[in-house]
Amino acid sequence: VQLQASGGGLVQAGGSLRLSCAASERTFSNYHMAWFRQAPGKEREFVAAISWSAGRTYYADSAKGRFTISRDNAKNTVYLQMNSLKPEDTAVYYCAVMLPTRAWGSTNSADFGSWGQETQVTVSS
Repeated sequence: VQLQASGGGLVQAGGSLRLSCAASERTFSNYHMAWFRQAPGKEREFVAAISWSAGRTYYADSAKGRFTISRDNAKNTVYLQMNSLKPEDTAVYYCAVMLPTRAWGSTNSADFGSWGQETQVTVSS
């Protein structure tokens, strides 16, 4: 599955952005999906994940209450609605598929693959 993230940009602290990740294949609907991010000089970190049916989600503590992950399998797209953005949310954001047989609830980037092209999010103070 090839993934393409979009929707990033420059926003003031307290603002909102909605990221999208479009998949190239209809088999997208078979996969659990996730968003990760990587700030300059830091390791890639988990943000949020959603099950293939959109019935289950889990979030990093930093994202809880501010970010919402969703998906539209008819459009082969997963979204990340980000509200109340903070300067520390500044990073490049990636979407990825959870690899087969990996445990639901994993936040380890090694359990994810098909990393899509990133989108930059910059939050100014």
